[in-house]
Amino acid sequence: MEAVIREAPIGQLIRYFTKNKYFQYPEEKPGFELPETWVQIMGELDGPKNHKKSTSAEKEEERASDPTSSGRASDATSHSSTLHEDELEANPGLENLEKTQSTPITPKKTRDGHILVDWYYTDDAENPHNWSNLKRALIATIICLYTFVVYTTSAIYTSSEQGIMEQFGVGEVVVTLGLSLYVLGYGTGPLIFSPLSEIPIIGRNPVYIVTMFLFVIISIPTALVGNFPGLMVLRFLQGFFGSPCLASGGASIGDMYSLHALPYAMMAWVAAAYCGPALGPLLSGFAVPVEGWRWSLYESIWASAPVFILMLLFLPETSTPTILLRRAQRLRKIYNEKRFMSQSELDQQHMKMQAIAVDALIKPMEITIKDPAVLFVQIYTAIIYGIYYSFFEVFPLVYPVDYNMNTGQTGLVFLCILVSCIIGIAVYSAYIYFWMNPRIDKYGWPVQESRLLPALPSSFGPTIGLFLFAWTARASIHWIAPTIGITIYGATVFIVMQCIFVYIPLSYPKYAASLFAANDFFRSALACGSVLFAHPLFGNLGVAKGVSLLGGLSVIGIVGIWLLYFYGARLRALSKFAVFEEE
Repeated sequence: MEAVIREAPIGQLIRYFTKNKYFQYPEEKPGFELPETWVQIMGELDGPKNHKKSTSAEKEEERASDPTSSGRASDATSHSSTLHEDELEANPGLENLEKTQSTPITPKKTRDGHILVDWYYTDDAENPHNWSNLKRALIATIICLYTFVVYTTSAIYTSSEQGIMEQFGVGEVVVTLGLSLYVLGYGTGPLIFSPLSEIPIIGRNPVYIVTMFLFVIISIPTALVGNFPGLMVLRFLQGFFGSPCLASGGASIGDMYSLHALPYAMMAWVAAAYCGPALGPLLSGFAVPVEGWRWSLYESIWASAPVFILMLLFLPETSTPTILLRRAQRLRKIYNEKRFMSQSELDQQHMKMQAIAVDALIKPMEITIKDPAVLFVQIYTAIIYGIYYSFFEVFPLVYPVDYNMNTGQTGLVFLCILVSCIIGIAVYSAYIYFWMNPRIDKYGWPVQESRLLPALPSSFGPTIGLFLFAWTARASIHWIAPTIGITIYGATVFIVMQCIFVYIPLSYPKYAASLFAANDFFRSALACGSVLFAHPLFGNLGVAKGVSLLGGLSVIGIVGIWLLYFYGARLRALSKFAVFEEE
């Protein structure tokens, strides 16, 4: 637990204000010795020399609160350390082997005499891939809660629309700006925040903590604002500052889990993102008619504040380049040895901070433009997401009107999205466990497009579910019929989205957050517009024809996912960025 808190924002703050007296790293504690392989490398570079810690480090040791601490952290686990993809392909079973001993890792030397800082041992406790299952589960849970709260806050507003219309005298289309602007905010935010989280000197945690703090603070005036324009501005800012988890959350999970376990972990994150917009109306549907329209906005404060506290106390840094960069900084100070450098420092040593930031900010669009397969995925996902948000706007036009349900009961209908999510998880987990992973163990790692295999039959589900809803949503047919259509739609869309969200980081693991950011922007931009045109669409065409139109558009998804499966590898081969990565 000490290691978790040390890496969490609260631990880093305590270290800063106490000048590293508390929550020390292993190399800062008395008695720590570098592995023999490291000492040999240092000796080869400058001949016989007694490498001692600097005077300042010795004084720091004397102030240490625990002089009996052992050198190397003892909570090493039996999990695999980071493995290169070429090693995995050559030895498909390597990832599942348990470590029987701790083996020192020999650091690499550069031509100009730098020592590349790496993990000390194969079971180095600071390597996210060596964290215990419990620790990783805790961190993944916090990230999922963070994601769920941000997504839930988007749709929790819908229960308050009637009250906002009455108080501020606005129409049905105008009041939906509160949802669409929020969606636009969390679509544009990752274009800035997620690439910044991939800059090693910054890392993921500072971005998470600063933006989530602002999200909580802005949620307070959002619930208290007294005019409609102010409410709209604050809703946009809410989405904007809540956005980092919607792209970087998947990258953080990828930092911790091996490729074998990643699909399972990603399912939890995708489920949190998927169920958030659907369960928002349920959480506020019964209370808002009684307590007033501001109640739903109060709920977002009550949900986000505890999650922020959990992040502050227990969310450690997960980015390997950032962890190694900070280790290199500590070693330079402790040993008074400037030759200790991380790979990221060498890569960016001749770049100014401004150039590093600009390079990170343009990365999402650069990859999207240069890689036809990624561009295809972005557009395809945007269509899926636009239909998803448009579809939800029809529920209040069906269940209260045709089945005489109140706001709370209509919110309960959204529970079928949770049911569909559970069905999707069961189906996809069975595919991974019984089909994909055994084949990987036997034949090695397949091409990325094989991850899309479950999406091929699932791509027909959204069309079937939408048409079933469209032509059964009427008073003469029991409400269970259109609700079954929603469930079919929800389960199959979840599987398709899960396949895509695994496919994206596998294309370019190094830029997973940037790829998710670009994806989030594309789908959120279309979702923002779809919320606005949904009311006129259903008002002019009616429920049956309007939803049928969405069903027709979903056919694009059937064609799209099959084309991506068969031609995705060829499209990636055309990417200049992909060629650069391979080199």
